Amino acid sequence: MPPAPSTAPADPPAPVALSAPAERDDPTAATGRPVRWGVVATGSIAGRVVEDLSLLDDAVLTAVSSRSATSAAAFAGRFGAVRGYHDHGGTTGWERLVADPDVEVVYVATPHAQHRAVAGAALAAGKHVLCEKPLTMNAREARELRELARDRGLFLMEAVWTRFLPSFGRVLDVVRSGAIGRVRWLQADLGAPVPFDPASRIWDPAAGGGALLDLAVYPLTWALAALGAPDGITARGVLHEDGVDLHNGLTLSYADGAHAHLTTSIEADCPGTVTISGTDGWLRTGAPLYNPGELVVRSGHAAPRTERFQPVGHGFAHELREVTRCLQAGLTESPRMPLADTVLVLELLDEARRQMGLRYRSDAP
Repeated sequence: MPPAPSTAPADPPAPVALSAPAERDDPTAATGRPVRWGVVATGSIAGRVVEDLSLLDDAVLTAVSSRSATSAAAFAGRFGAVRGYHDHGGTTGWERLVADPDVEVVYVATPHAQHRAVAGAALAAGKHVLCEKPLTMNAREARELRELARDRGLFLMEAVWTRFLPSFGRVLDVVRSGAIGRVRWLQADLGAPVPFDPASRIWDPAAGGGALLDLAVYPLTWALAALGAPDGITARGVLHEDGVDLHNGLTLSYADGAHAHLTTSIEADCPGTVTISGTDGWLRTGAPLYNPGELVVRSGHAAPRTERFQPVGHGFAHELREVTRCLQAGLTESPRMPLADTVLVLELLDEARRQMGLRYRSDAP
């Protein structure tokens, strides 16, 4: 007769020691020659990014563009741009900006549906490009821009600023250290109620409105960082009668059994955090997940530990420093934000939209 199993509790696994938060370089300190910037669009996101651009010792705001002369002049005056361009005589302000020989790199902050045209024109004019997320409306357009940049030997990067934040880097440090064991599950959400406004881009399907294209880049960024490219994706969504998605849920599945649950919404108020669970612990970011100022980590059976992060400006200085370093070094892609990652995210979003029945005009070849 075999002996009875022991009822004594097993010794808990020893927690992996967590080092102090990694020191990150000051993103405002110059790393080389001055870089001359042009900015397309003068909306709120462009304003916050340019405020952070002014913190960089080796950045020069050469030109800005807007549809109206008033907006272009006001934005240029506010931030000290040398020139302000606007639509005139059948030529758009951004067309005039990309033709400016003094502009070296163009930051594109237009609505999604204009990214392909504006970024493509800038590359065709010999300018390097930093373009707001999503880089384009679909993966086909992203591949087209990638090929154009490579053919011209120019730098191109999607502005997923989260990937350059110290808090994001710290999460990668913790996961890779083995402090929470092997990652088995991830949950991320982002959303808030947006009142219906047919004049707003968020409610305009032609502009790529809705939750998925506007917000899902962030949860996907965390999932791919922690778990890598998935083996499958399942998507469900609720569509508004005008054709934009109100709410969606994505499940990423992996051959080893790991999975990620991602939610974005313009009808529900979401916590806006990321939780990553492993075989020996877990971690959770503070909100908002695109710029978390706090990280809680539990390793083994140790008490949870909180780490906090002080932002530099609005938080965009880190991605602006990456672009500047790459240009100063003669790189055409960022090793921290390669175009392959951008294309992969858009391929996943394309498949999610296919399953949800969500189409854009730009999907037509």
